[in-house]
Amino acid sequence: MAAAAALARLEQKQPRARGPTSQDSIRNQVRKELRAEATVSGSPEVPGTNMVPEPKEEGSTHLAVPGVYFTCPLTGATLRKDQRDARIKEAILSHFATDPVAASIMKIHTFNRDGDKVKLGVDTIARYLDNIHLHPEEEKYRKIKLQNKVFQERINCLEGAHEFFEAVGFQKVMLPVPDKESPEEFYVLSEAVLAQPQSLERHKEQLLAAQPVRAMLNRQRRVFRPSPLASQFDLPGDFFNLTAEEIKREQRLRSDAVERLSMLRTKAMREKEEQRELRKYTYTLLRVRLPDGCLLQGTFYARERMAAVYGFVREALQSDWLPFELLASGGQKLSEDENLVLNECGLVPSALLTFSWDVAVLEDVKAAGAEPDSSILKPELLSAIEKLS
Repeated sequence: MAAAAALARLEQKQPRARGPTSQDSIRNQVRKELRAEATVSGSPEVPGTNMVPEPKEEGSTHLAVPGVYFTCPLTGATLRKDQRDARIKEAILSHFATDPVAASIMKIHTFNRDGDKVKLGVDTIARYLDNIHLHPEEEKYRKIKLQNKVFQERINCLEGAHEFFEAVGFQKVMLPVPDKESPEEFYVLSEAVLAQPQSLERHKEQLLAAQPVRAMLNRQRRVFRPSPLASQFDLPGDFFNLTAEEIKREQRLRSDAVERLSMLRTKAMREKEEQRELRKYTYTLLRVRLPDGCLLQGTFYARERMAAVYGFVREALQSDWLPFELLASGGQKLSEDENLVLNECGLVPSALLTFSWDVAVLEDVKAAGAEPDSSILKPELLSAIEKLS
């Protein structure tokens, strides 16, 4: 609507040109596309332009969800977004008391953010352990000089590396070095560990196979009674990559520039800009309207695929073996094997989906004399059903 109004104002302001220009062509193309899109949608609103909900201040009484939360995979604790890194590190450090080898491996992969450096360091440590395992009788492989250039450049810079060497059985020892006046520091493998070389091989495999410990997104699953407010989402600032103040400023700038931009944007340009907008969201809040009108709500990463949404819904169903479909607000079927991520499907920063049983399978079930459960969701979920407000 803003684009169409801007075009009208522009035509009133500009004198009539003698012949069509490239700008005239673009303007005409925009006008045609606006009209065609409005006709298809049955609405004066320009398709492909999601209205961005303004993030609400923390503490608002009607937020659709209080924020974005995570679960620590080591402790099971629920964490706020701003707590996750610090609490994950605390959990790893506390793990040293019970399993120092596993804790040091987690520290190497989690505390160090540069993945390439971690891979290079881990591969180098694995070669050290391989040499000992393959040549247990050769003393030179049991000693690692800490001032060695390779050790300094690839291993010494990694948090957790020293803890790993000590946990698997190395001890720091000062040893004389040929042609050097003073002794230097080495890691030397203890005799007890040397007698059990298979333990080094096991620790090496653990080190190579490990992944960073990351907090898992908490879906915050909730179930609501049927409500006319199903499509209304008041989201907290956690759902936006920009702060609330930055979003307000950006909206003011867009309002000031709408006349200039609308004059030059064709449909392809608008779609490209919309994709840039969608990438601003890290999370999305989805609601699924079930056949009985109840609503199932959960939080997802904007870059997750539809399979994650289908899995989330399936876990909540009483008849989880029956195939079903999820439809977007315009009736578009969202396939479970859809290769697009949620933000590319336009499902950010929030969306209402519609649940539907697979019609063909439902007819087969009825033909066999059976009926799907009248209660779609599992009883434990229905027992905690809420009113959407």
